[in-house]
Amino acid sequence: MDGADVDGTADAVTEPALLHAEALECGYAGVPVTGRLDLVVRPGERVGVVGANAAGKSTVLRTLVGDQEPVAGRVRLEGLPVLPESAAHRRALSVLTDEDAYFPTLTVAEHLTLVALGHGVPEPDRVVDRELEYFALREAADAPPSRLSSGQRRRLLLAAALLRPFRLLALDEPEQRLDAGMRERLTARLAALEPASALVLVTHDPDVLAGAATRCLIVDGRVREAAVAEGAAWIRERT
Repeated sequence: MDGADVDGTADAVTEPALLHAEALECGYAGVPVTGRLDLVVRPGERVGVVGANAAGKSTVLRTLVGDQEPVAGRVRLEGLPVLPESAAHRRALSVLTDEDAYFPTLTVAEHLTLVALGHGVPEPDRVVDRELEYFALREAADAPPSRLSSGQRRRLLLAAALLRPFRLLALDEPEQRLDAGMRERLTARLAALEPASALVLVTHDPDVLAGAATRCLIVDGRVREAAVAEGAAWIRERT
């Protein structure tokens, strides 16, 4: 929505902004690839981001979480500038991009245990066991990432992103390399996030969008807000 605030529903207006982007333009080397975005995301909101390939969806997500410098404007998380190097930022934000990042010498279970311990998760063994079951990784628990299929590696990264505490969860096409059943499980998990947290989700899957999101942004040169049903229809018309 060029030059206008993209805000939540009336029910959420009393909640302070969790994520706030002001006059944001996203791009590379000073050249914007998207229109201006003014976005307010409040606790309990789940924002889906859709658009054509190379439209700038992932660029918007990376800029919102501080992984990429904005061409213009600013982003604040819990009222503070987005600074990936700050401890407060790392505590508040859990991110999954389209890149596989893991320790090659650790097993699946060791990866998840390391994340749980690093973020002070209570009862880490129980939580890790729950995630192994949820993401169908129990049989691969003692395997290193090099022995996993691409779908298993994706599920490992999703489990790691979801088992830790966060205020904002940012996911870039998390449905990639997942079968239909696991996509349904992921969608249900995202729809049931704690109300004190929020979600920004880039997706190409209309069913994931419809099931997980409460709001939708369409990136097609400019950035505009649309109903979730409209966003899902937008994807279906182009696939």
